[in-house]
Amino acid sequence: MRPPVFDLLEQDMERDAALPFIDLASRYFVRMRDGTDPVSTALSSAEIARRFDEPLPLGGRPLNEVTERIEHDVMSAMNRLAHPMCMGHQVSAPLPAAVWMETVIAAMNQSVAVAEMSPSATVVETQLVRWMTALIGWDASAGGTLTSGGTEATFTALLAARAAAMPNAWERGVGADGPLPVVLCGEHAHYAVTRAVAQLGLGLERAVAIPSRDWRMDTGALAARLDALAAHGTPVMAVVATAGSTATGSFDDLETIGALCEARGLWFHVDAAHGASALLSATHRDRMRGVARARSVAWDAHKMMLLPLSAGMLFVRDERDLDRAFAQRAPYLFHGDEDGRVWDQGTRSFQCSRRADALKMWVALERYGAAGLGEIYDHLCRTVRDLHGVIAGHPDFVALHAPESNILCFRWVGRAGEDDATVDAFNRDLRERYNKSGRGWITTTVLGGRRVLRVTVMNPRTGRDEVIRLLEGLSDEASTMRREGSREPGPPSPAFL
Repeated sequence: MRPPVFDLLEQDMERDAALPFIDLASRYFVRMRDGTDPVSTALSSAEIARRFDEPLPLGGRPLNEVTERIEHDVMSAMNRLAHPMCMGHQVSAPLPAAVWMETVIAAMNQSVAVAEMSPSATVVETQLVRWMTALIGWDASAGGTLTSGGTEATFTALLAARAAAMPNAWERGVGADGPLPVVLCGEHAHYAVTRAVAQLGLGLERAVAIPSRDWRMDTGALAARLDALAAHGTPVMAVVATAGSTATGSFDDLETIGALCEARGLWFHVDAAHGASALLSATHRDRMRGVARARSVAWDAHKMMLLPLSAGMLFVRDERDLDRAFAQRAPYLFHGDEDGRVWDQGTRSFQCSRRADALKMWVALERYGAAGLGEIYDHLCRTVRDLHGVIAGHPDFVALHAPESNILCFRWVGRAGEDDATVDAFNRDLRERYNKSGRGWITTTVLGGRRVLRVTVMNPRTGRDEVIRLLEGLSDEASTMRREGSREPGPPSPAFL
């Protein structure tokens, strides 16, 4: 006798069962158009947890009850990234066509580690790698793989660099053949770099931070440190530059850094998880000038290409570098096709069970085109330049840098005579108060030793009107905080437009 759950499986494969889920997502997208909903939730994690504090469900529930609960208990307490006033972390308001493709990817459930388990998806990923490596400026000998994100991509790149610097490490272990090398990166590099250095067995102290100038790696300081290391006989495994830093969205001078590495025969990795999508933009692609000198490049399509999580990528100038990084073979899985080419992606990736995330990227390019995605990139950067201009005319705030991408750090300046620590605390509290109000959502960081406010525009619906509303909202909140602190009913800051 068939268990009742088998009947539920059959019912849930029908279109009528899928529509409530599609409707949830579609209603969410549509509701975000007017920006009237709160951007996030004021509930704490503990308060949200009470909604789900219940025994493990042993029996099933009607599907309409499940979807109703998703809407009421889950979606009501989320960050609404599609809201035009959401300007927080580097997580996109995803492209709708790519979102719809996620359902198809899950239904097919292909594992692209092995070509025989994902015949068409593996080929699509291979073609995507060809397209993106051509944009970088490499020839047909280049290769790559999709990853979970920039952290995995940079780790994989440095694993390949380790294989080049210490070819016996896979069999004999790190340090078996001589002194441990160092890895150089900018002081504003993503934490993925130092994490990888430690995880690869080199030890965190082998990560050498190069100071910055104007929020970019100081190339003069880099050259001097490389010369000093060479004079001391210290081997260098890799130099890591950043294209689109997390804090400020700044781009290191890839041309100069690449030339320094080429002259010394060093592995040059570019962490362009955020900034590589500038290659799609006719206006901004010059910020990536010099990237073709790199031996490996990390690129997150789930950032500035606005794909749903996750869709990271790693590319190498010589495809064989990835094969050397993963020297292991599994003859029961990995083998060449009839044309002698290895299509299996598992030979160059940490992941064995891998989603066919390449398909949503392919759908995004099919639907919107590379030029269309470049136009979106331009809009996001232009909106942040508008914010920079609005801040310049506002008496309460000062920008910390000119924007190079879609990220801007600025600071509430306080009153004359207030010490930095007081202003730091006020900026921290201002961000918390503003976010809890539901009017918008931004982040904060420490820049130059000072607490600053940070905006990242990741939504095509965000434009000049929204960044003006942002500054007005922050200014109003600051005035309220001042009145509450002094108990004096003072007026808000003067109009600035």
